[in-house]
This record gives sequence, structure tokens and C-alpha cells, in this order.
Amino acid sequence: LRLLSFNVPLTLTLKGPLDHDHDHEDQAHHKANPDRCDGIEFDAIAPDEKGHTFFFKGDHLWNGFNGPAQVSSAFFKELDDYHHLGHVDAAFRMHNKEKPKDHDHIYFFLDDKVFSYYNHSLEEGYPKDIQLDFPGVPGHLDAAVECPKGECNSDSVLFFKGDEVYNYDIATQSVKERQWAHLPNCTSAFRWLEQYYCFHGHNFTRFHPVSGEVNGVYPKDARHYFMRCPNFGHGGEAKVPKCSEVTLDAITSDDSGKTYAFTGHIYMRLDTHRDGKHAFPIARTWKELDKGVDAVFSYSDKIYIIKGNQVYIYKSAAPSTLIEGYPKSLKEELGIEGPVNAAFVCADHHIVHIIQGQKMQDIDLSATPRVVAREVPLPIAGIEAGMCGPDGVKVYVGSKFYHYETPRLLAFSKMSPEPKKITPDMMGCVE
Repeated sequence: LRLLSFNVPLTLTLKGPLDHDHDHEDQAHHKANPDRCDGIEFDAIAPDEKGHTFFFKGDHLWNGFNGPAQVSSAFFKELDDYHHLGHVDAAFRMHNKEKPKDHDHIYFFLDDKVFSYYNHSLEEGYPKDIQLDFPGVPGHLDAAVECPKGECNSDSVLFFKGDEVYNYDIATQSVKERQWAHLPNCTSAFRWLEQYYCFHGHNFTRFHPVSGEVNGVYPKDARHYFMRCPNFGHGGEAKVPKCSEVTLDAITSDDSGKTYAFTGHIYMRLDTHRDGKHAFPIARTWKELDKGVDAVFSYSDKIYIIKGNQVYIYKSAAPSTLIEGYPKSLKEELGIEGPVNAAFVCADHHIVHIIQGQKMQDIDLSATPRVVAREVPLPIAGIEAGMCGPDGVKVYVGSKFYHYETPRLLAFSKMSPEPKKITPDMMGCVE
């Protein structure tokens, strides 16, 4: 039994800032509620500071990946107060940690005006002319999406208008204009779990935010992936597993705090609390690996993935890139033979702890050549995954895990701690 029975970006816990019904005196003047499962071209898509994603169409929006349309002014009141808006042209959530007063704000664009919201309240001084906040960016936009440093060269915003793309550098306020003719004209754009999506019609195309490059088979119908619709495959039929059915093949946290759990041919990000927990095919991020993994560990801004007798090493930064010359054999890279059941490295340490059966081998990653420096028997059998974090070491056996304060205690404790159950908060499963 595996972690999830589906392999698509689907939110497991659908949440919104307002879950109760709204009673609006002005409901009559709004058009009938649209149904996004009919196949809708969105005007804009943006998450708020809490991670709730809003899909906009006309004067309506959808809060999250599930549920009916609601009037936009129920969530962003002043849109009606100021402008009686029939729609928004574009929207994005600002990523600018250098300026906390702007970071995580939602910016809406209409004609030549921009609105800034935080906690669903319009900021003082808005709306403004777009040129005052984003000099060099045209009005009447089609789409916008944030692009943090590390994914773009600097904290940036990508603005789309027709077949023109404007890359706006937040710090320098400079604009680079380019044409991505191979990309459809985006009516909305969305950054989600460090991936970038151009929405057009009821379809979407995933693209690279620097080059605009499109890899994979696109376009794809958004109803399969970004909403729950009857008769649309993934979204309507996904089954969330019971926690007692969850088993892991590997788990790791990289130097930037991204935590990945692997099972079968899929993986899940566990650190994305704001945006929910989502399952994806492993090959979507690590394209050379389409048949699962045996063990994974992180070291020196790289992710080491062990499969059979081979080691694949990737750069941790998105997009994950296989280091030239890999994969290599376990023997050549770590001085051991496979198979490997689990592996982990503690922060600021150079020792990888390799678990094979009921023994643990310590290998110094800073040494050349790499050889086993110590081998110890373990008090627990059947370990399938392990990770070292700020709170110590967790090793996973079936749907339970054991917690130790240090690798040394894992190796030399005469008494095993009580096993703990995997919980919904950890993995997005159900009791």
C-alpha cells in the first residue's frame, strides 16, 4: 500500500479564509454563478498570504480547488466600493522579503490601475496608477505571476500582454521585454510549488520562468488538475489514503527546508503548509527516475537519490538538474554495495548514515575516497526510510516511526522507543 493513489497536483486539505455562506444584498445585480467545470478561461489566479488560491472570472471567484463560485467582493470588498469592477485583468502574490510591508500582498490589475490587498483589506493609498508601483509595465495586462530569486535571477514579476512578456525586477524597478512566441497567450498565470503555469482557455501549459521553455506534453485541461470536476479523471476520483496504509520509501529535507517524502513512483512536498500537500510523479522533478527510489539524502545543496546500485545526484535548487557524470555506482560514489533501505545526513554534519537491513554504516562525505568509517547493528528491523531534522532522527517502519534524539542513540539504545503513528498533519492522510 502506498502513500497516495493518485499522481497529480491535487490539494488534499481544501481550505479557505471564509467557509460559511455569504448573504449579499447586491447578489441580484451579479451574473449567475459560473461553473468552472464547464470549461472557463480565468481572468486571474493568485494565492493570498495564507495560501488560499483564488480563481477569478468576471465578478466571481472560486476559493480553492473545490467548491462553487462566489462574488469577488465577498472576499475583496473594496473592489466594488472603488470601481464596481466587472473583472480583474491580472493578479499575483508579491514575493519581496526585503520589503515586509509589500511581501505576501496580493496585487490586482485593472486597465491602468493597481490595487494592493493584505488580509483581504485594501491598503491605504490604493488604487494607484500601475506606473507608480511598476514603472515600465503597461496597462490592460493579460496575466501576472511572481518569480522569487533562485527561480528567477532576482525577485521579479512576470507580466504578460499579448505575446509580450515583461520581466520586472522588484529591487531595481527595471523591465526586460521579450517575446515567447512558442507560449500561448496567457489569460492568467500561476506559480505553484515552484512551478509556473500559463492558463489559456480551459487549458494550461507549464513553462520555465526564465527562458519560457516548455517541456512535456502541453496543453493540458485544467479541469483534470486544478479543480475537482465530475468525470474529469484525477480531480474527481482521487482517494486520500488512511494513515494506517501509508508507507514511505524515502524522506529527506534539503538545505533550504524543502521536505520530500517518496513512495512508489510519486513524491510529496511536506513543508508547503500554506499551499496544501500535493502528490506528483517523481519523474516530474527528477526526470531520470520513473520507477521509484530506495533511499534519498541531502548534502551540500544537493540531493542524493539511490536506486538499486546507482546514485543520482541533483542540484537542490529548482529546477532539479542532474550533475554531469551521474548516475554512478554506489561502490564508486560511497564505497558500498546495494541495496540500501534508508539514508540520512544531519544538518551541518558530513556523515551519511546508510541503513542496510538491521545495520547502519557511517560514511564521511568530506573524505576521499569515501569508505565506511563505522558499522553498528540496529535495535529495529524493517526500517524503510529515515530523516534527521532539528528535533532528531525519525526512522519509518511501515505506517509507524521511531524517534531518537541523535543517530548515536539510534545505534546504541538498548530500549526502543514506543513507535508513533503517521498522522494527517504529517502526510495529508485520513485517520
